[in-house]
Amino acid sequence: MRPTEPLKPLPDPPAVAIDADREAALDEPSGRWKKLQAELRGLVGKAIGDYRMIEDGDRVMVCLSGGKDSYTLLDMLLSLQRKAPVSFELSVVNLDQKQPGFPAEVLPSYLTSLGVPHRIVTEDTYSIVTRVIEPGKTMCGLCSRLRRGILYRVADEIGATKIALGHHRDDIVETLFLNMFYGARLKAMPPKLKSDDGKHVVIRPLAYCAERDIARYARGREFPIIPCNLCGSQDNMKRREIKAMLAGWEQEDPGRSDRLFRSLQHVTASHLADPKLFDFESLAAADEL
Repeated sequence: MRPTEPLKPLPDPPAVAIDADREAALDEPSGRWKKLQAELRGLVGKAIGDYRMIEDGDRVMVCLSGGKDSYTLLDMLLSLQRKAPVSFELSVVNLDQKQPGFPAEVLPSYLTSLGVPHRIVTEDTYSIVTRVIEPGKTMCGLCSRLRRGILYRVADEIGATKIALGHHRDDIVETLFLNMFYGARLKAMPPKLKSDDGKHVVIRPLAYCAERDIARYARGREFPIIPCNLCGSQDNMKRREIKAMLAGWEQEDPGRSDRLFRSLQHVTASHLADPKLFDFESLAAADEL
């Protein structure tokens, strides 16, 4: 799957807690790197199986942003496609949002070298977001809504039955805390989701994968990373605060992020407090029934 003439990697996005792992991957012994590859492939396969993400005859639209996560997603799906017990098609879509300095030639060249069917969609959402959002305010909300609408439209145009996104385990846990701390809601990102209009099914095959492992894998594969300069430069983003908090917790107590994610898979509605989710009103002691 590696191109015969790999493109030179672009500079990485702004540093976060995983930079040390990225650098260490350069010196990763071959055996350890192959083990990492097998582990990621196994986790992706398990997530797909657990949530029945991909079925026979599916046409999966893989959304490729140019970041480490979506490159790894495509790489894993291409690998699994050759060995999967079901037959499915992959089609890659990249949304060029006309950010200044975006290297528009990188992804088409990379995908052509792989021989993967792809489509580059050009929509100037950058101008809309920068015009509507005040300087210094978080742009991610509006940007993601615009991007989602465009991707849904393209999925219809190419006949995609599933839309694959590159969100990983840490994204899901971070979203849980973002919604609790700033939205007063117990809500995260599900591994599989039906759109509000019921027309699209979104899947997240990297749901079981840790970000630090994806970073190591992406460095080892030498993907031509394209940083997001629109939202990545906003130091006041709440997600950065949550990410730093979780990184600190993980350092103090290794494995905590994984346990937090697994708690989302073991929910006891009767031990929460949502009367719409559980019928607390009808509860009564046995002698009162």
